[in-house]
Amino acid sequence: MTAGEFKAGQRQARRLDLRSGRVEMNHGAGGRAMADLVDLLFRQAFDNPLLNQANDQARFSAPQGDMVMTTDSFVISPLFFPGGNIGSLAVHGTVNDLAMGGAEPLYLSAGFILEEGLPLADLARIVEAMAAAAREAGVQIVTGDTKVVERGKGDGVFINTTGVGRVLPGIRVSGELARPGDRVLVSGTIGDHGVAVMSQRQGLAFATELLSDSAALNGLVATMAECAGPSLRVLRDPTRGGVAATLNELAHQSAVGVQLHESALPVRTEVRGACELLGLDPLTVANEGKLLAICEASVAEPLLAAMQQHPLGVNAAIIGEVIEDPLQLVRMTTAIGGERVVDWLHGEQLPRIC
Repeated sequence: MTAGEFKAGQRQARRLDLRSGRVEMNHGAGGRAMADLVDLLFRQAFDNPLLNQANDQARFSAPQGDMVMTTDSFVISPLFFPGGNIGSLAVHGTVNDLAMGGAEPLYLSAGFILEEGLPLADLARIVEAMAAAAREAGVQIVTGDTKVVERGKGDGVFINTTGVGRVLPGIRVSGELARPGDRVLVSGTIGDHGVAVMSQRQGLAFATELLSDSAALNGLVATMAECAGPSLRVLRDPTRGGVAATLNELAHQSAVGVQLHESALPVRTEVRGACELLGLDPLTVANEGKLLAICEASVAEPLLAAMQQHPLGVNAAIIGEVIEDPLQLVRMTTAIGGERVVDWLHGEQLPRIC
C-alpha cells in the first residue's frame, strides 16, 4: 500500500454517521473515535483560524502580548482518589493546558453541576482542594456558576473550567512545529494517574501506595522555556489516551513520524504490573501531571538536565525522536530489539479518569 492509498483509506474510514449514529463512551476516551468527533463535527461546524490551531488551547494577540485560552470539563469517578480529587484535578488540568501553550496561567473560571443529595462535606473538600491547588499554581479563580440537577442525573459533581494565560516571552510552541531530527522527552513516569484511579475503583492493592501524578506543570514549563527558548517546539500533556494518543495527534499535526525506544520509557513497577495484570498498555493510560516535549536535538540534553532539577521532572527522560514518515506513524523499538506500531487507543480502556 502506498502512502497516498493509506491516507485515502484513513480519510474514508474517518466518517461519522450523523443520521442514525449515537454518542458512545469511546467518543470521550481520547483515542481515534474522539479525534474523529472533534475533527469531523465540532471543527467543521465552528471553523475559524483560532480553533484550527488544533491545540489544547487557542493563542491570540492582545495589547499586553500573546495570550492563550482553554476550557475543560471534569467527570471523574470516583470523586476522591489517591493523590487528589476532582477539585484539585480541575485546577491542575486547566493550568496544564495553558502551560502547554507556553503560557503563564493567570485566571480560571469554575462551573459546578451538582447532583441532588451530594454531601456538603464532600463538596467542601472538593472546593478546598481547588482553592489550595490554585494558590499553589499561582492562579485566581475569578468567576463561576452553579447548577443542581435531580438525584441520579449528575454522578455527584461535574466541574467545567476555563483558563486564561499570558505567553512567556520568546516562546512559540504548537503541535504542528515538530521537525525530523527533533527529540521527544517526557517529564516523568507514565500511567500513574490512570492506574491510581483504577486501583481505587477496582480495589487493587500494591506493595507501595500508588498516587495520582496530578500536579500543576506551569513551574516546570517556565524552567524549560528559560533553558530551551525558541528551540522548544511542542508541549503537550498526555491525559486521556496517554502518551500513545498524544504522539499520534502530534504526528498528524506536524506530518511526521515518531520513533520511541521502549527501554527509555519511565514506568513505575506498580504501573507496569497493574497493566500486565489487566492487559493494558502503559502508553495508553492517562496522566495528569506529566508532559511531553519536542525540541531541537541540540538542546535535548541541556533541557533534560534542567527538567531533572525541577521537583516535577526528576524522572524525565529522552524517549525518542521525530522522523520523516509519510504514513505519520508512531513506532517503538521494543526492549528485545523488535519494532511495533504504537496506535491510537481504540475503545474505552479506563472510563471517567478526568
